[in-house]
Amino acid sequence: MLKRLKSVSMLLFLGTFSTGTISAVTASEVNTSAIVQQNETCKGIVKDATGESIIGASVIVKGTTNGAITDFEGNFALTNVKKGDIIVISYVGYQKQEIKWNGGTLNVVLKDDTEVLSEVVVVGYGVQKKANLSGAVAQVNSDELTNRPISNVSSGLQGLMPGVTITAGQGRPGEDGSNIRIRGVGTLNNASPYILIDGVESGSMNDLDPNDIESISVLKDASSAAIYGSKASNGVILITTKRGKTGAPRISYNGYVGIQNATATIDRVSSADYARLYNRIDDDNNNPHRYSDEDIRLFENGSDPYGHPNTDWNDAAYKTGVLHKHNVSINGGTENARYMASVGYLGQTGILPNSERSQFNGRMNLDVDITKKWHVRMNLSYIKNDYKDPNSNYGGGSSDQIIRQLNILSPMIPIKNEDGTYGSTNDGNPIAWLDSKSTVDKYNQNFTGMLSVDYKILDCLTATVSGAYVNDDQHYKAFVKKINNDPAQAARPNSLTESFTNWTRYNFDALLNFDKQFGDHNLKAMLGYHAEAYDVRYNDMYRENFPNNELDDMNAGATATQTNSGFTRELNMLSYFGRINYDYKGKYLFEANFRADASSRFAPGNRWGYFPSFSGAWRISEESFMETLRDSWLSSLKIRGSWGQLGNQDALGNGTPTGGDYYPWMNTYNLGANYPFGGSLVTGYYQGSYKMASLSWEKATTWGIGIDFTLFNKLTGSIDYYNRKTTDIIMNVSVPKEFALGAYKDNVGAMKNSGIEVQLAYNDTWNDWTFGVSGNFAYNKNTIENLGGVDRMADGSFMREVGSPINSWFVYRTDGFFQSDEEAAAWQAKYSAMDGYPFGQDFKAGDLRYVDANGDGKISADDRELYRTKDPKFTFGFNINVGYKNVDLSMNFNGAAGVGYAFTKEAFGEFSGSAGHPSTAWLDSWTPENKNASMPRIAEARVSPSEASNVLSDFWIMDTSYLRMKTIQLGYTLPKNWIEKWGIQNLRVYYSAENLLTFDDMPINVDPETVSERLSSYPLNKTHSFGVNITF
Repeated sequence: MLKRLKSVSMLLFLGTFSTGTISAVTASEVNTSAIVQQNETCKGIVKDATGESIIGASVIVKGTTNGAITDFEGNFALTNVKKGDIIVISYVGYQKQEIKWNGGTLNVVLKDDTEVLSEVVVVGYGVQKKANLSGAVAQVNSDELTNRPISNVSSGLQGLMPGVTITAGQGRPGEDGSNIRIRGVGTLNNASPYILIDGVESGSMNDLDPNDIESISVLKDASSAAIYGSKASNGVILITTKRGKTGAPRISYNGYVGIQNATATIDRVSSADYARLYNRIDDDNNNPHRYSDEDIRLFENGSDPYGHPNTDWNDAAYKTGVLHKHNVSINGGTENARYMASVGYLGQTGILPNSERSQFNGRMNLDVDITKKWHVRMNLSYIKNDYKDPNSNYGGGSSDQIIRQLNILSPMIPIKNEDGTYGSTNDGNPIAWLDSKSTVDKYNQNFTGMLSVDYKILDCLTATVSGAYVNDDQHYKAFVKKINNDPAQAARPNSLTESFTNWTRYNFDALLNFDKQFGDHNLKAMLGYHAEAYDVRYNDMYRENFPNNELDDMNAGATATQTNSGFTRELNMLSYFGRINYDYKGKYLFEANFRADASSRFAPGNRWGYFPSFSGAWRISEESFMETLRDSWLSSLKIRGSWGQLGNQDALGNGTPTGGDYYPWMNTYNLGANYPFGGSLVTGYYQGSYKMASLSWEKATTWGIGIDFTLFNKLTGSIDYYNRKTTDIIMNVSVPKEFALGAYKDNVGAMKNSGIEVQLAYNDTWNDWTFGVSGNFAYNKNTIENLGGVDRMADGSFMREVGSPINSWFVYRTDGFFQSDEEAAAWQAKYSAMDGYPFGQDFKAGDLRYVDANGDGKISADDRELYRTKDPKFTFGFNINVGYKNVDLSMNFNGAAGVGYAFTKEAFGEFSGSAGHPSTAWLDSWTPENKNASMPRIAEARVSPSEASNVLSDFWIMDTSYLRMKTIQLGYTLPKNWIEKWGIQNLRVYYSAENLLTFDDMPINVDPETVSERLSSYPLNKTHSFGVNITF
C-alpha cells in the first residue's frame, strides 16, 4: 500500500511540476513523426541499485524528441526505434545512461548520485571533476561513514586518506573527538585544519550526525586550499551534507545498539606479588622482610579481604558501557522543489560510572527552483549535546584524577573497610569519588542557518549571494561534593564552578561564476567577496561552603568565597578572492587562485594578507599517441604540480579563556594591581606585556607534484610529494626583566614539512562476488628552522630545537643496566663529584647506566638529547570489502610508525607504598639471576635513580608504533521479495566491532594512541554493535 501511495504521489509531482521537453508523457503516447523503415518497439524496465523500480524516468532516443516515461513499475515501451539507436535514460538524482539498442528488452539500473561522487569532488566554493583536478584533494563519500557505526566523524575518517593523521585520543563520552593533522604539524601554534560544513564555519565536525553527510573533502595543498586564504595553512576539510532528490518521499532509518569496554587497561601485580617484590627490596637493603609468608598466603587466598585485600581498582571502577544511535530521514521532492530532513539521537553511558552523553541532531536542507533563472537553497541545523563526567573532590573538572588514582593505588588498600568506611589513602579513594556522584556537566547547543540565492544572468554566468548565522551556547557546571575518605585529613569544602560561553558568527558571501566552452577551450572563472563577524562572550563564577552536597545552586554558596570573571571578544574579517580554471580538450589543465584577507586581529597597517596559488596538470593518457596503451592497460595517467601561499592567525587565540591574547597589537591593561590610597584600597591597572604593531600573518609556502593513474579500469592510484615551509610563525618573545613586562608576540619562527603520500585501490566483480581493497601510506618529515634567534626552547617534557622535529622528547640517554655493584660504584665515583650531576640516589647493580652524550666528561642536564617524537613519521591504512550476493564483509585497518610516547610512574607503576601499584612488567626486573631482564632492579621510587619520576630517560619513551583493526563488519541485505509486501525498499542488518584488535610491541598493555603521560585520560573504547538500515 505504501509503495502504491508513493507512486501516485510521484505522478502527481510530475504532472504538477514537470518542465521537460519530451513530447510523450506515458509509455503509450509516442511521437510518430519519426517513423522509418524497420522501426520496432523498445521495451524495458528501469530500477535503482537496490532493485526498486524508478517511476517517471525519462527514456528518449538520442538526438530526437521521441521519448517515454516509466510507469508505476518502472516499465517503458518506446516505439519507432530502430536497431542501433542510442537510448538515453535519465532521472534527477541518478547518473544518466546511454545504451545502444540492438533489439530485445532493456534492464536498466541507474546509479545513484552518491556513486558518481567518486568522479566529482567538492572543492572550495564549488565542485570539479576528479579527472580535471590539478591540486591534492582527497574525498570520502557517505557510504564509507554510514556503513559502520561511529560515534564521531573524525574517528570514522581514521586510516582512509593519506596525509591525514588522526589520533583517537580518549573515549570520554562527548569528548571523544580525534586530533587531526594534515601533512604534519605546520606551525608551533594551533595546527588544526579549517573545517567548513556546507561552506560555513559552524562548530565541531564531531557533533554532526554521520548519516547527514554526503561527502568529506580534504584540501591538502596550497593550490586547492588557497581560495580560503588565511584560514587554510593547516589544510581544509569541507563537509557536504545530503540534499533532496526528485521523487516520491523516501524514509530511511539507520540505528545501532552497542556495548563498550576499554581497549586496554594495564595488567598490574596482585597483592601477593607486590609483597614478594617488596621483600626483594628488603633483601637488597639487608632489611628484614616487611611481609611474612603468612601475609602472602592471606593476600593470595582472599580469606582476609579487609586485613589482606587484593584490590583490582580498575575492575571495581570500569563497567560495560552502552551506546545507541538512531537516525530517521526523509528525502524527496519535485523537479522544482527538493527536501531532505533528518532527526537523530545518540545516547551513551560510559565505562566509568556517572559518565554519559545525550545528543540530539536535527537538520533540514531545502532546494527550490523558483524559475529557470532563480534558485534558492536553505539549510537549518540544530544540535543539542549534553554530557557529564565523574569528578574527584580535587576539582579539576574531569575524571582524569580518578583514572590516575585507579592506576596508582596499591592493591593492599581495601575499597571499603569492614565498618563500611572507605579505604584510606593520602591521595583520595577513587571509588569514594565515583560513589559520591560528583560530576562535571556540560550543556552545549548549536544552531546554524544558511540561505543562498542563485541567479542565472546568462547561460554562462551565475551570481550567488548567501548569508549564514551560527550561534553556539556552552554551559559548564562542576560541583565538588564534600567527602572525607581519610580521617587523618580535613575534608575539602564542597564547591561549585560554573561558566557560560556564547559565540555567534555572521557570514556573508557574494559570488560570480563564469563557465563557457570555446571550441576545444574550457574556461571557468569565479570572483567572490566574504565578510565575517565573530563575537564571543564568557563569564565564570565560583563559590564554596554549600549547606550540603545536594544543593548545587550558585546562590547557596558562601559569598565570602566567591570569585568571578568575564570578557567579550570581537573579530571581523573581509575577503576578496578569485579563481580561474582553464583546460584545452580536457588534456592541459591550469588553475589559479587568489585571496586577500583583512583581519581586525592585526594593526590597521598590517591587516591585509595576500595568498596566491597556481597549479597545472597534463592528462597524458588523453594524447593520441597514448591511445594504444589506453585501450589496453593504462586507462588514465595524469601528472600535476602546484605552488601557493597560505596564511594563519590562529596563534592569536580563539577568544576562549585559554585562547591567548586576542588583541596582540594593541596595548591592553589588566585590572587587579590594587594599592592603598587615601585610607582605602583602590583598584589599579597595569600593562601586562609589550605589543608589536608590526605583527602580521604566519605564511605557509607549499609546492608539490603528483601523479594519478588507472590500470585496466580496475586499479587506481596516486602518488604525491609535497614541501611546505611556514615562516613568520607567531611566537612569544621575552623582554629583559628590567622592563617588568611579559613576553610579547612577534613573527620570528619557521618550520618545514615535506613528505610522500601513496594511495591505491582495486575493485572487481566476478559473477555474484564483489571485491575491493584499498590502501594508503604517508611519510612526513618535520623540521624546526627558526626559533627567533635561539637554538633551543623548552616545552614541558619536549624540547624545540632548530634542525629537529617538533614535539621531540628531551631525555637522558642510557646504555643498559649495571651488571654489578662494583661497576655502578665506579661509574658513580667518576661522575658524582662533577658540576651539574643530577642524581641524588646511589647506583647499584640493575640500575640504568646513563651516557655522557656530549662527551664533556660529566653527566649533567647538558647530556639530554632529543629522542623520538609524539608525532608519527609514517601513517597508513588499508580497507577490504567482500560481497557475495546479499552478504557483505568489510574490514578497516589503520596504523602509525616512527612515533614514541613517555609512560612514567602511573603507567609502569612504582614502589611507593599506598601510592604505588606496579605493572606486571616488573615481574621481569633485573636480579643477579636475571641479568637479561627487561626492567631495572626493583627499588623504592624515592631512592631509585632509574625511576622516571626522578629522571626521564630514553628507557621510558616507548615505541608506540601500531596496527589496529579499526572496524570489522558483517552485513546481510534481505531479499526484495521478502520485504516488498511491507512497503520496504531495502533492509540490511549487520554486526560491527570497532577497535577490536591492536598490534604493537609495547611492554605494558596500554593503548598506543593514549594522550596522557600520567595515564589519566579516559580510555578508548572497544565497541561491539548490532545495527539495521531500512529504507521505505
